[in-house]
Amino acid sequence: MEGAERLSLEQIRAFLDASDGVGFEAKNRKELYEWVNGTLREQGYDRLGRRSRGLVRRYVAKMTGLSRAQVTRLIGQYLDGEQVRARGYRRHRFASRYTPADSELLALVDEAHGVLSGPATQKILQREFYDFGEARYQRLARISVAHIYNLRRSRVYRQCRISYQPTKPTPVSIGERRARQPEGRPGYLRVDTVQQSDLDGIKGVYHINAVDEVRQWQVLGAAPQIGEAWLIPVLEAMLKQFSLPHSRLSFRQRQRVHQPHAGQSAQQTVDRAD
Repeated sequence: MEGAERLSLEQIRAFLDASDGVGFEAKNRKELYEWVNGTLREQGYDRLGRRSRGLVRRYVAKMTGLSRAQVTRLIGQYLDGEQVRARGYRRHRFASRYTPADSELLALVDEAHGVLSGPATQKILQREFYDFGEARYQRLARISVAHIYNLRRSRVYRQCRISYQPTKPTPVSIGERRARQPEGRPGYLRVDTVQQSDLDGIKGVYHINAVDEVRQWQVLGAAPQIGEAWLIPVLEAMLKQFSLPHSRLSFRQRQRVHQPHAGQSAQQTVDRAD
């Protein structure tokens, strides 16, 4: 409402009686405070009597939509000789004890010692100041263990020192190739595979070599492709060879496998040593 701050007290009383039950709400906080300041100045609020002040207070609350406590605070600000205006938000912050230079110094210490634990780093900082007299460690000499980790997470520290931690290997053996340890017990097979070279555009077969080192028994198989349809019959036939009576040979018995050329069949002969 234009010129609303220049109404007389009689006009304000008539307005309040006529607008009973009607509420107003300001949209712009800055303009609201300027209107309150202008209204109190035009009405000469500091010179009014008690009844007139109550009337102006009701008028300001009606026009702005502010609560009684908010209107009282703004009027108190006006009576103190200050201009009624919106104050910026001031977040409470504790004073910083450690400077960016301290974060950089901590980064240098971690670079030299390899990012030790908090208590170990605290002892190093204390020795630098108290034992060696390094004045630049004066503030860090009194730092707590918890705040060491806070500085390590700061932006200045991370800009000075970037550490990369490699991925730790999994404790579960997944696809790990290592020599067996049968400890003299039969039944542990060593399986090796190799693909035969191609011939005239035809893919070579896959040779599968299984060896029981304790019983000195070896079985050789071959499959045209890698897949369940070709591997399962070959593996079943090879396992049956290890369960046959003649496979239970003594330690001095040997098996000799002659590797054929391409297109020839494999021949296995067993030599029994005396």
